[in-house]
Amino acid sequence: MRFLKVALTSLLLLCFTNSFGQNSKTILFFGDSITAGYGLETEQAFPAVIQQKIDSLGLNYAVVNAGLSGETSAGGLRRVDWILRQSVDVFVLELGGNDGLRGIDPQNTKENLQGIIDKVQETYPDAEIVLTGMEAPPNLGNLYTNEFRGVYQELASENDVIFMPFILQDVAGNPELNLPDGIHPTVEGHKILAENLWDILKPLL
Repeated sequence: MRFLKVALTSLLLLCFTNSFGQNSKTILFFGDSITAGYGLETEQAFPAVIQQKIDSLGLNYAVVNAGLSGETSAGGLRRVDWILRQSVDVFVLELGGNDGLRGIDPQNTKENLQGIIDKVQETYPDAEIVLTGMEAPPNLGNLYTNEFRGVYQELASENDVIFMPFILQDVAGNPELNLPDGIHPTVEGHKILAENLWDILKPLL
């Protein structure tokens, strides 16, 4: 499984590299199945919808979807060095959802996400970082869900990064906007995710 992840990441980077020559700046979406567009075509996932908005305005940015289904914050920390071999101007960090589903200690999640932020800032100190928050499932209890939510608030404050409190805002819990698993957004759900993120990204571009 680990080999498969590395192979997939290598293939993604090859595709990314082929697209960079025509664009001067890069927006990299680094996440899990939400970013990857689980259950949908890649062009239906919210990063691709944001690319459409960018293109319609004639802005000189290329979107890179570095989402990997099943990725945890620990997995993201392990692969981020490889991803950062390319140039990055805006880094959107969407990870932690799988940590919450597995009941991983929120402090471990925080340490991993901090490690990713540190690596981005060290490699590209001028890059803008956008952190998107996630909610843990309520069946894990209020103590866990509150601590998990606080991880993202603390990271945003301590690192002075741009913060979107909940990546699934206006989508989570709505059966019409989610696939039958109740977790992953539909095509329409991804359009809403893109609209919400666009409000944050547009001023940066």
